[in-house]
Amino acid sequence: MIYIKFIALFLFLLPISVNAAQLKIAYVNAVKVIEEAPQAKQALAKLEAEFRPRDEKIVVTTNSVKEMEDKLNKDAKVMSSSKRRTLEKRLLILKRNLKRESQEFREDYNLRRNEELASLQKLVYRVIVDIARKGKYDLVVHEGTIYASKKIDITQKVLKRLQEKSN
Repeated sequence: MIYIKFIALFLFLLPISVNAAQLKIAYVNAVKVIEEAPQAKQALAKLEAEFRPRDEKIVVTTNSVKEMEDKLNKDAKVMSSSKRRTLEKRLLILKRNLKRESQEFREDYNLRRNEELASLQKLVYRVIVDIARKGKYDLVVHEGTIYASKKIDITQKVLKRLQEKSN
């Protein structure tokens, strides 16, 4: 009775294993592709150029706050109380503005970075699908893969195609 169940299970699984042997499978390290793609480097340079003026302004304001705090700490005892209060008030306003500008900067930068990343991810996806279709792959895996042999790894093909697209 046990042998009949074993044979039935074996016969049931036989067509699956025969079909699996005919599958063409590939692996791509999508994280590596996104990190090393020339488009990622271009996007980063674009973001840096776009946000550099605001970043420099924040650095200048931060330095001004520090200088004003140092002056207040150093000269507080010799200043008149009205001059000290005026300086403290200006310092408080400057700190509030700096905090607001810094927060807006981070939010805007993160938003733009996410936009650039989404655009890059779409491009990488299209390239992977194009390679899969042209290479007649049945399955392309990326995340959650424990092991993939070099024989099925198409990461370098994807990077090469992205390099070609960036020129």
